Amino acid sequence: MSLKDQITDDMKNAMRAKQADRLGTIRLLLAAIKQKEVDDRISLDDAGVISIIDKLIKQRKDAVDAYMKAQRTDLADKESAEIQVLNAYLPQRLSNEEIIAAVQAIVASLGAKGPGDMGKVMGAVKTQLAGKADMALVSQAVKSALSS
Repeated sequence: MSLKDQITDDMKNAMRAKQADRLGTIRLLLAAIKQKEVDDRISLDDAGVISIIDKLIKQRKDAVDAYMKAQRTDLADKESAEIQVLNAYLPQRLSNEEIIAAVQAIVASLGAKGPGDMGKVMGAVKTQLAGKADMALVSQAVKSALSS
C-alpha cells in the first residue's frame, strides 16, 4: 500500500471515528498532495509525499514559534497536535550520529573541501537522505564537515 493510499484510508477512519482534529489535518495533507500533483501534472510517489509532509511540518513548527512568542498557547497547541498527526506518516528518521557519518562519507567521496563546495555536497546529500533525515540537521552536519 502506498503512503498516499494509507493517508486516504486514515482519512476515512477518522471520519468514521468522528475525530475532527485528525480529519482536518489529514484533509489538509491530501489537499497539499493533490495541489502538487495538479500543478506539476504528475502522480507523487512515496518520496514526493514525504517531502510534502516535511514541508507542512516545517510550516507548523514555524507557526508554533510565532504563536509562543505572541503568547497564544491555544493556537500553538493546535499546531503541535497537527505536527503529531503528520509525523505519523514519516519513516523512521536517522539519528544525529548516522547523519554525521553519512555526510562525512559523501564529503570524502566527492573530495569536497571548504564551504565553497557546500552546494555540491548538499545536492548529493539530498538525493541520498531525502525523507530519511531532517534536512536542517543535515545542513548543520555538512557545514561542520566542510569547516573542519
